[in-house]
Order: sequence, then C-alpha cells, then structure tokens
Amino acid sequence: MNLSLQLLLLLTLTVRTALTGGYYHYGTSECLTSSSDLTDVEYIRTSYFNKDPYARFNSTVGEFVGFTEFGVKQAKYWNSLPYLQEMRGTLESYCKHNLGLDFSSVLMKAVRPRVELMSEQQPSGAHMSMLMCSAYDFYPPAIDMYWQRDGKKVTTDVTTTEELADGDWYYQVHSYLEYTPRSGEKISCVVEHASFSEPMVYDWDPSLPESDRNKIAIGASGLVLGIILSAAGFIYYKKKSSGEWRPHRV
Repeated sequence: MNLSLQLLLLLTLTVRTALTGGYYHYGTSECLTSSSDLTDVEYIRTSYFNKDPYARFNSTVGEFVGFTEFGVKQAKYWNSLPYLQEMRGTLESYCKHNLGLDFSSVLMKAVRPRVELMSEQQPSGAHMSMLMCSAYDFYPPAIDMYWQRDGKKVTTDVTTTEELADGDWYYQVHSYLEYTPRSGEKISCVVEHASFSEPMVYDWDPSLPESDRNKIAIGASGLVLGIILSAAGFIYYKKKSSGEWRPHRV
C-alpha cells in the first residue's frame, strides 16, 4: 500500500475591525496546497463586511474581484494601486515561506509506532480466541494494519479502529482478530507506516501469554538469587566450622 502523504494545508490570517453600530469589517488570508513541493500553492485574500464577502484576491487570477456593488468598485480601486503588486508577491513571501517551514518542521516528520501484540480472553467462554494488535505514539496518522495467517492476508473476522488522536500530535490504532487456534499455524500483525522503509511484521507467540511469561521471568530471577544467597551462606558456614575463619582480637 502506498502511504504517500496527501494534504490540503490551510494557513489563515484573520483581521477584524469593529465599526460603529456593532458591524465588523474583516479579511482572511489563506494558503492552499495539496502537495509537499508547493507547485500548486494558491493564495486567497478575502474581504468581508459582517459575514458577507465583497472582494477577493486570488493569486491564480492575479487581481481583485468584487462580489457586490461596493466590492466591484473597491476591487477596481485596489487593482489600480501598487498594492496589487504587493498582493501578487505574497504567494512567495508569505505562503511558500511559511508552508515550507511547516512541511519541513512538522508535516514531513515521521515517528515510528510502538506496536504491541497480545491476546484477549473471550468473555463468552467460546472456543474462538481474539488477538489485539495496537500501534501507539506514531505520526503522521496515515497507517495500514492488517493480519496474516501462515503468510496469507486475513480478510474476515477482523475489526480495526480509526486512527485515534492522543491530543499531543501522536496517534494510536487497534486491530482485533477473532480466530480458532490451529496447531502449528503462524499468525502475524503487519504494520505499514511512513516511518518504515518496509512493512513491519510482528509474529504472535502463542506459547504463553505475556503476563505468564513475566511471572515466570520474575520467579526465575528470584530462584537464581535464592541459590546464590544459599551458596554464600553454605560457604561461610563451612569456613567457620573448619576453623579457617577467626575473628580479630582486640
């Protein structure tokens, strides 16, 4: 799957000026593009009175266009001023400059997901089992996650959530596979993301649940420590009983 980034980026600057009687005159400046090379970037400056636009400059058109009787007159006036050349230069000085910074510092950064694969107990007690593959703390949000069974893509009994925003520029996503275990089979979760040069494959080890493996590891560590302490105590006892060890006299 091609995970090329396709974006519609919008930069907006709004300036509001209050007039007498509670009316508002304001303008918006927008920079629009759908490509990272900025070849199709467009600058749009729109002037509003209250919520109604009356004139607009579009870099593609190259001049102001009016939408109301007043707007037509105002556009004609602005088009006759050096202000028009200033607006034409905004595409380079404002849009491409700021969009270039945004792409390089934020949008083109890719953070690798942290992937976890675990089993979930079926509350119904049925013979079907369920695996959950989770990807955490990744960016950008575009990601593809799917299951393989003995190297073949699984197309049924799979449920995948949408990319969930964590609120800190990172995302998470979860995929569930419901299946009946078979002896000798190999089940894998495959993740494709912009931070990977190739799809990453995570194989499920059904030998022991992760919680049980942790308990065994902790128990084994305790057993080894107990053996070491017992051996040290035995050596101390043998030395003391054989007379090789004597306390210093005062």
